[in-house]
Amino acid sequence: MTDVYEHVHDPIARAVIESAADAIVAVDQRHRVTVWNPAAERMFGWSAAEMIGRVPPIVPHELKAEHNAVQERLLTRPAGPGDSGQISIATRRFHRDGRLIDVRIDTSLLQDPSGTLLGWVGVYHPVEEDEIVQHHMTERARLVRRLNDIVADLNAELDLNVVLDRITTALIELTGADAGGFVRIEGERLRLVSMTGLPEHMSDRTAELRSSLVGELLRSGKTVKLATGAQRLGDLIWSELPGLHTIALGLSYLQNRPYGALYALFSGSKAGHTELELLELLAGHAGVAVGNAVAYAEVVRQRAHERAVIDSSADGIAVLDHDLVVRQWNPAAHALTGVPPEEAIGRPLPFGMPALGEMLTFRLESGTWLNVLAAEIEETGELVVDFRDVSEAKALEEAKDLFLATTSHELRTPITVVQGFASTLVNRWDELADTDRRTAVATIAERAQSLARLVEHLLLGSRAGADELAVTIEPFDLSRVLEGVVAGFRSLSPLHRVELEIAPDLPPCRGDAMATDIVLGQLLENAFKYSPDGGTVSVHAHPEGADIVVRVVDEGVGIPAGDHERIFERFVQGDSGDRRRFGGIGLGLYIVKRLTEAQGGRISAHPAEREGSHIKADNVTASGDVPEMERTISRPSTLLRTAPGRGPAGGARAGEGTCMRLVLRADR
Repeated sequence: MTDVYEHVHDPIARAVIESAADAIVAVDQRHRVTVWNPAAERMFGWSAAEMIGRVPPIVPHELKAEHNAVQERLLTRPAGPGDSGQISIATRRFHRDGRLIDVRIDTSLLQDPSGTLLGWVGVYHPVEEDEIVQHHMTERARLVRRLNDIVADLNAELDLNVVLDRITTALIELTGADAGGFVRIEGERLRLVSMTGLPEHMSDRTAELRSSLVGELLRSGKTVKLATGAQRLGDLIWSELPGLHTIALGLSYLQNRPYGALYALFSGSKAGHTELELLELLAGHAGVAVGNAVAYAEVVRQRAHERAVIDSSADGIAVLDHDLVVRQWNPAAHALTGVPPEEAIGRPLPFGMPALGEMLTFRLESGTWLNVLAAEIEETGELVVDFRDVSEAKALEEAKDLFLATTSHELRTPITVVQGFASTLVNRWDELADTDRRTAVATIAERAQSLARLVEHLLLGSRAGADELAVTIEPFDLSRVLEGVVAGFRSLSPLHRVELEIAPDLPPCRGDAMATDIVLGQLLENAFKYSPDGGTVSVHAHPEGADIVVRVVDEGVGIPAGDHERIFERFVQGDSGDRRRFGGIGLGLYIVKRLTEAQGGRISAHPAEREGSHIKADNVTASGDVPEMERTISRPSTLLRTAPGRGPAGGARAGEGTCMRLVLRADR
């Protein structure tokens, strides 16, 4: 046999080991075999030459915690009077052929004469199923069954705090410890997050990780540890437990990283290798249960975050299952479609379903336009459908198309006239009479002026839309502006009569004289345009409180009901029949509104008291402490009017007219 007892110098001692009837196995601190006598060869089937220097493969996996616990207990167990210094257990070990054999092992520390630790030595006795062994195995089976029940109970719970409390309660039950706690590793510190049998004020206490027993256990590379002695019992805050004499602790791992540790505290009862084994097993299962609870809490947090994002989204969001049935329906979806969650969930989408990655534009029965997109959640196979209200953009797009068509029409007519007369003058100048030539030139000039006004409207409308209107606020004589504007319109149409009424006590106005001139000119132009049969256009100006109110009233076709605010929007211009009859590009009243507001005023349109329509414009008072009042400027709009005799359903009939009410700031 290979000479493996180099450190045994006494020949008699070596002979005793080789001749012993029981198997003797010694291992160093790294658990490698240093002694493997002939009886061990017979018991386990491996020769000494095969085992020396190797970790013996005889401990079953499920019994490694027991094996480690015995060795750890021997390291911390003080030898008292009459104490042999060994631990004896009945257990099982592997034979080389794979059989499990029942053995009783007496394990003790292996030390040299100076007391230096060399490892451990075990003496293995084959045993029969006698009463003692049977009792030990029965008790062990009971504890294993109870541990399994506890583990099942832990894994069934997903609330982290409840899981931790159940772990510490189970620790007391399994080990018979007097108190227990679970500490969580938080960076470089430990925090007591659960405890049983300890005063309440100790909850949530923290301590430094490095100087603690947990830090010492981490550095050792082991998973369990026993501590005794007054100095080591001061770890964390356990010194407050009266009579404390032993601390057992085991590490719990979460995703292969240390998460925390279980502490079993013994003050009355004693801790042995069985308790240490159960602690190690429970700590391992605790890591699994904690991992499940942490993962569940993360899922709940993520779901809550997703729900908050979905619920706070301005877009409608629906989540559909594999059968395209709605499972989630956010508040915006309810607001956009009018379908409440209780009616939407469990049913198909109330509108068309687009192909993945493609956009579908859909019009609801309410008239709302939706852009709908769908995407797949790869992890679950569910579909997320996002839809938003594009009614305003759709209306603006249609209005722009209408604007382009109308503008091209408005430009084409004067250009055609100019081209025609210019061509006639070029080709037939000598043939035409002087009066005909003058008439042609006058027509070209008038159409050129029309083109210039159209271009000016386009430019002014563009500046108004970009908030680039520049006005100068200063006192000016509104009476003079009114008289000038009215004088320019009195000779334009033999069918219209313009009346101007200015209150004698009209104060100076505070605003921009040029902008006001444009506003009043546009209002009178509209009054003429939308009174095709003529009639009286009345302009009234009078003070009202701290403001000046100007009303322009016509006897024209009026404004359809519901359109009195809409006519001030850009590109809005009534139905197609009237637009073609009265012309225009839908910018006049938009410019009027923006110029009025730039001066601090307001403008509004109303049905005329008798015939025609009136538009009212309000300006803010100069002092600022007078309540904001309606200030109106009468003006027939270039926008929504209906042809005489064909008032829209529910709207103003022909002959109702319009009153435009403009309120400007008085300079007081």
